[in-house]
Amino acid sequence: MLILENIIITGTGKLNSGNSSRFPDVIRVLPQYLIPQHLFSRLVYRISRCEWPPFKNCLIKLFIGWFKVDMSIAAEPDYQNYRHFNEFFTRPLRPDSRPIANGNNIIICPVDGSISQIGRIVSGEIIQAKNRYFDLQSLLAGENEMAGFFQEGLFITLYLSPRDYHRIHMPVDGKLLKMIYVPGSLFAVNDHTTRIVNRLFARNERVISFFDTMAGFMSIIMVGAINVSSMETVWAGEITPAASRTITRTDYGDRAAINLAKGKEIGRFNMGSTVIVLFGKDAVNWNPDLRPTATLNMGMELGRLIYT
Repeated sequence: MLILENIIITGTGKLNSGNSSRFPDVIRVLPQYLIPQHLFSRLVYRISRCEWPPFKNCLIKLFIGWFKVDMSIAAEPDYQNYRHFNEFFTRPLRPDSRPIANGNNIIICPVDGSISQIGRIVSGEIIQAKNRYFDLQSLLAGENEMAGFFQEGLFITLYLSPRDYHRIHMPVDGKLLKMIYVPGSLFAVNDHTTRIVNRLFARNERVISFFDTMAGFMSIIMVGAINVSSMETVWAGEITPAASRTITRTDYGDRAAINLAKGKEIGRFNMGSTVIVLFGKDAVNWNPDLRPTATLNMGMELGRLIYT
């Protein structure tokens, strides 16, 4: 007989004996192993693009009320004017609502969200939650050269809640070098899931972008999740759902230069998830006041370049 009080979910998907204090988290995460994650997300994709006014207006209104979405900062504050739910979910904001921190040496927050974890990459490992880590090389899908550059560098993991603004912006001026689509699972990325699922961010579907910046190489990883029906970038359009679930690498170094200024939009989540930002060793210093659970807006200062 399976004793639920003693199970934890491991990186292999097996159920093993563990700390019974995790029982509430295990119960909340267990259904994610049982449902067809990608099929469910494709269903969300279709529902979120339904244009029938009675349905989409009702859905948007319920969402605004449940998650207490602040529509006063939206470029279009009237929820009925959105074509479908996804257009509302990825709504642009008024330009004056997200000022960009001044200073050429300032790294800005790329999204609205809360800090899940922040710190240094130690011996190739990144902290996911208390006593739980994932390795840099797996996160970057075996890009050994880039993984080597980020060794002992800095990372920040930012969680976007349903109420947040879901567009992603450049933390610093940069030139796009490469993009990698990595197929994977679609576990949720909330707190209780990060505490239970091993190597969560290195297992989930993701889009990895590498940039050349004033601080050297920078990577922005968009991590998919159970309700993230698609991810897109401004240079490649909609990337997921992908026609082929194989790792796809696109090199932009030999193409016409794609230069993106600090604060410019680079992509969006069509439904919400997590963004991870990586910098190399001795490239930047994070703002020392930043801590896990802190809430940030796009444009706020994350840190400063060490060399300008």
